[in-house]
Amino acid sequence: MNEFGVGTYTRNIIRALAQLDRQNKYFLLGPPAKVSEIGKLPDNFKAVSILPSDTLRGEMQYSTVVKRLNCDLTHIPHLFWFPRHLPCPYVVTAHDLLDHLYRARNGSSIKRFLHFKFTQRILKRAARIFAVSRFTKSEIEKLFGIDSRKIEVVYNAIDQRFLTGHATDSDRQFLAERYQVTYPFVLYAGRISPQKNLVRIIEAFSALKADLVKQELYPDLKLIIIGDELSKNPDLRRTVVRGGVQNDVRFMGFVPIEVLKSFYDLAKVFVFPSLYEGFGLPPLEAMAHGTPVLTSNTSSIPEVVGNAAVMVNPENVFEIMRALERVLIDHSLREKMRQRGYEQVKKFSWNNSAAAIIAAYEEVAGVRPSAASERRVANS
Repeated sequence: MNEFGVGTYTRNIIRALAQLDRQNKYFLLGPPAKVSEIGKLPDNFKAVSILPSDTLRGEMQYSTVVKRLNCDLTHIPHLFWFPRHLPCPYVVTAHDLLDHLYRARNGSSIKRFLHFKFTQRILKRAARIFAVSRFTKSEIEKLFGIDSRKIEVVYNAIDQRFLTGHATDSDRQFLAERYQVTYPFVLYAGRISPQKNLVRIIEAFSALKADLVKQELYPDLKLIIIGDELSKNPDLRRTVVRGGVQNDVRFMGFVPIEVLKSFYDLAKVFVFPSLYEGFGLPPLEAMAHGTPVLTSNTSSIPEVVGNAAVMVNPENVFEIMRALERVLIDHSLREKMRQRGYEQVKKFSWNNSAAAIIAAYEEVAGVRPSAASERRVANS
């Protein structure tokens, strides 16, 4: 697990399962440090230390431990492709198909072919597939030829820590002192990777600054980019220099959730024109803090944001720029988006998702809910 992405999903779904199910036994398989991130759990949840499952030894140990524990089923919380010889049925969560789309050109053609075929085999053999959006479900059906009846849409939700109120005066002071943020800013937070479309964000911001100067508006507006792996994407700094906004774009790197909350809260606009998302949590995280969101009209994003965001063609820099300007200047639009955002966030709940997963566990294990005595579930 990690702070974001699959780590967020795993931590929150286990916590929700623990709230709803005190009857069945759950074994949490993984390195102790990662399992401890989940926090205190009831007695029917037990941590079992194993090696990371992304190594050959870890894969072999995983199968051995599941067999020793006599599990009725195992839940693997991410899409995988290395074959696992499991002694019981398994369910798998599919977050996106990025490795078979935007990363599909990486590696040799033989490796890509094997990756695809092994993934397809694993999906076909799964007792149930949890897709995090209708879009992801549709992609699995089309790309891998999987029967739609075995794919269930189980939405993500935001981490509960984003629901703990707005930034205080001390939070503002902390950003001013620790990060020297004392000016209005447009915010991006997420992974730093090509499909996130950061080059076009920077280009749109550069054009926006030029236009705002003419109108004598927001003279000290900045673009703050939060996310790691910047060193692997040197084109971003080149884009900043080319756009002449070296003094107006700040790369913050990774920040913990407690600090990210304050950035969300104080941003004028959250900008997220991603080219591809299996779900896309950051727009909802921003909405939870009442921040207007500008995002894409592609992949799963319209399904997630509903009518609570301004959506644009992510490949059109001019459209992104004009939408940013509109959201910054139109105060009635900002207020409407704020209220709609709060309502949109309420539509996604980890408890609702966990309830759907428990029902699937029941069905896969062949046990009626009223007779569900001590099913044994392994989560990795």
